[in-house]
Amino acid sequence: MRGFHSRSFVLVTGFCLATTVAVAWAQTTDKFREPRQRMVTECIEREGIKDSRVLAAMRTVPRHEFVKPGLVKDAYHDTSLPIGFQQTISPPFVVAYMTETIEPKETDKVLEIGTGSGYQAAVLSDLVKEVYTIEIVEQLGREAEKRLAKLGYKNVTCKVGDGYLGWAEHAPFDKIIVTCSPEDVPKPLVEQLKDGGKLLIPLGERYQQTFHLFEKKNGKLEQKKLIPTLFVPMTGKSEEQRQVKPDPLNPKLLNSSFEVDDNKDGLPDNWHYQRQTELISENAPDGKVFIRMENSDPGRLAQMLQGMAIDGRKIGTISVSAMVRVEKIRPGAEQFARPMLAIHFYDGTRKEIETAVIGPWLRDSDWDRRSVNSVIVPKETREAIIRIGLNGATGRLDVDDVRFIPKPR
Repeated sequence: MRGFHSRSFVLVTGFCLATTVAVAWAQTTDKFREPRQRMVTECIEREGIKDSRVLAAMRTVPRHEFVKPGLVKDAYHDTSLPIGFQQTISPPFVVAYMTETIEPKETDKVLEIGTGSGYQAAVLSDLVKEVYTIEIVEQLGREAEKRLAKLGYKNVTCKVGDGYLGWAEHAPFDKIIVTCSPEDVPKPLVEQLKDGGKLLIPLGERYQQTFHLFEKKNGKLEQKKLIPTLFVPMTGKSEEQRQVKPDPLNPKLLNSSFEVDDNKDGLPDNWHYQRQTELISENAPDGKVFIRMENSDPGRLAQMLQGMAIDGRKIGTISVSAMVRVEKIRPGAEQFARPMLAIHFYDGTRKEIETAVIGPWLRDSDWDRRSVNSVIVPKETREAIIRIGLNGATGRLDVDDVRFIPKPR
């Protein structure tokens, strides 16, 4: 499965700080069992996943077998991790969310687009009759096939190819799950979905995507728009057909005052991987609403993220500011477990280069504008993620009117 990755600082796309993992490894015969159970309890079940079969699969599948050897220590953090070729293994919460959303049945035949390391396929293997999975990067696909066979996932069939085309010879499929993002739904996948079947796919622009769940009824698709997300793009034919592409010379922060909520779900559009966020419509310093992040469990994340393309060869600095109000902040034990705005910079291979921080904000305060006038953009930068959150601290953080002004080098 392929999601956006980050490794350092606060595990950008992860939502759980498993601070006791090392201790757990040392205290159990199966050194991965305890951190895996903790990950599911604290980072998946607590965050809203309810399907008992999905939770059981997440507690069983050895995620450490699907990450690079040097990253095994991070396997049971709820974060995405690089697997090579500019691809990643997605955060376990996202895997669980996608799996629960398609409502897997023991009799299902499922098509997965974007094998990656094989982790999503392994989770599905425990829940359905057959899994067919396609990976466009040949080396990743071959390695995943060997890994899945070695681990005994006998009901998974792998293929190297362009997932846009699906796998017609094994159609129709009861469920289709897509772990990379095209701009529109590939027509072959619609054709290969069984009537009554479900297709889950992240759709949208490169850095602005939303999960969509489609159900095929009498040959037609019924669509439901779900939560914002961020995946790597579907390459191959899909990328060739993409109409809207990001402009790295003009990076922008969208919905920076949180006014847009087209889904009417209490979550601002354009911000993904939101945890413990709430739109408040009471005395906002800008517009009608502001965002509130509140946490009472030390180590649990309250946060929101937004990605963008940015070319560090042309963009030299960024002026950043936000209206901020904090109350009853208790920092966590780790240095990064504090309320702040962070900008994570990535190079062309999606490796994190550097993190710039505005904050931390620790003292109780009324609304006040906090700013940094010249955040330096490393020249190697090609992408960035803006993260606002408590990051494991407890207390309340209110934010509004975030201003992000890039300046040429």
